[in-house]
Amino acid sequence: MIKNYWKKGAKQKTRVIVLALILLITLIVLRDDYQPALLFFRKYIFIILLCAMVLFLGLRKFRSSVTGSKKIGTLIVMIVFFGILYLVGWHFKMYDYMKTYNVFKNLNKIQINELPLTQNERIQPLRNIYSMANESVGETKDVSLPHLVRVDGLNKWTMAIQPTEKYVWQGMSDNTEEVFAVSSTTPFPRFSSENRIAVTFSIGESLKFSRNTYNAVVQRFNPWMLFNFEPSDTFYMKNDAGEWVEVVSLIKWKGFLFPYPTFGGVMVVESGEHDFNDYIERILIGKGTYISPEEMKNYPYLTKQNTLAEKVSRLQAESLKFLGGFSDPLPWNMETAVKIPDLPNDQNQQPFVTDFDFSDTKISAYSGLYHWFGLEPVGDERTSLTYSVFVPADGTDALYYYDHAAKKQGYAGVSAMPLKVIESRKEYDWSVNKPVEFRPYIKDVAGRKRMFFLGTVSAVRDESSQFDGSATPDLALIDSEYRDVVWIDAKHPSQWEKTVYDQLNEAWRASEGIGYYFVDETKTVETAQKILDSIKAIPVVDKEALQIEKLQRQIDSIKALKETVKKEAVKEVIVKEKEIKEDILNEEEE
Repeated sequence: MIKNYWKKGAKQKTRVIVLALILLITLIVLRDDYQPALLFFRKYIFIILLCAMVLFLGLRKFRSSVTGSKKIGTLIVMIVFFGILYLVGWHFKMYDYMKTYNVFKNLNKIQINELPLTQNERIQPLRNIYSMANESVGETKDVSLPHLVRVDGLNKWTMAIQPTEKYVWQGMSDNTEEVFAVSSTTPFPRFSSENRIAVTFSIGESLKFSRNTYNAVVQRFNPWMLFNFEPSDTFYMKNDAGEWVEVVSLIKWKGFLFPYPTFGGVMVVESGEHDFNDYIERILIGKGTYISPEEMKNYPYLTKQNTLAEKVSRLQAESLKFLGGFSDPLPWNMETAVKIPDLPNDQNQQPFVTDFDFSDTKISAYSGLYHWFGLEPVGDERTSLTYSVFVPADGTDALYYYDHAAKKQGYAGVSAMPLKVIESRKEYDWSVNKPVEFRPYIKDVAGRKRMFFLGTVSAVRDESSQFDGSATPDLALIDSEYRDVVWIDAKHPSQWEKTVYDQLNEAWRASEGIGYYFVDETKTVETAQKILDSIKAIPVVDKEALQIEKLQRQIDSIKALKETVKKEAVKEVIVKEKEIKEDILNEEEE
């Protein structure tokens, strides 16, 4: 048809050329709008082709059937097929089951025999940081979701201060001009000027149209990436030159029968203001520099960093339910099937980004940021800790897991922690206070590694769904083995281990026969003072007083002797007198 229209004349040729150019420009400029449709086709390509083939064969059979009964039979077969496909694939989630199994088969799983220690513990939970950041900006600004990243060798919460989504015009015209970078290890997060970095990005998560981060990154994709990649979480960090950059984590879909997501590298967007040249670049070729997973090792600021999409790490951790075999997670088995527990009152679900030290675990894992998961049995009543999963946050092709169940440690899992905290402080009003975000706390205490969960008590108002952060939150450490709750001082992290020991050492000593620890911390001056205090004081002797006292005793003795002599003489006189009287009476009688 187009060929015949083309041959009609020059005017028709001009129209065809103009229409083709408009269509081409539309395909280039609007590819961020239709890319989700391409990605949907890629994710479900096997199901789409299967349904198309069955539909084509069914319709051809229907049209070739002579009798009405055959036509009705063909329709019934097609309806039953699509009904079974929906019931098995979507209602019973067998499609996701197969997708997760593909993840498990292609996962580089490494079992470890010793838990790594935690370091640089973050005190505030994510939602508290998010709440306090929003308290520090004006009406026309929003704060992006915080992410824990490494900046200048320190772990910090970073988030963009960007135009609010409530006002459309600002989202079209304004830039992202500031970034919060707040230490994660302090109990007093400050959102003042020194932690409020002035840096301008022409794209942002809340901006509109081509200035939106998702749209600008998709525009940068080549045709092959349009079918296989999608942008995910956005991080803000410093590059190796010390400049602030916007790092967008990418998800890559692999496989044909049941495609599954993997880490696809990052797109790095440098800072810069919005102008006409920037606008032309965004709508034609997009923004950012693509760095593949294989190339990331060449960029030190991207190693041991947090750049992995949580959507990918959650699916990788969940795939460990197949450790017992392909059929083990099915309803009639489930001997070793596990799940990621999601707490209903916690607004930040697993994974918890945590800093781990693998230096003494005898494996080649780096020490730095990881996505941690605590997997538990699938039953709602079962809350034991089955696996601790450590997914490298920089996208390294590995997954480390520690099997608590096989070692029969009997640790309590994350879902058991809220009730233990509530039980320990009955005086709290738990209708407005919620124990949240129980991240791992693993330390070498009293002779061996011990695993605790570090939880925070956050307040939530009735009219708000957001947690209200506190500069000095109530913190609790729960021993996952002994189930005891230890309330600790957020202001003195260096004393946490001793606080735990002071409360639990007698239980450990009775159960494990441990020795005495933390006794060498007494200062030398205090020890010397204790020794001096324990020595009896020697009184000062006065020789003259002793001599006087001796003479006084002699005088008292003489006086006592005189009194005794007087008493004896009187007695003799009385006796003599009686004898005389008796003699006189005897003479008179004679």
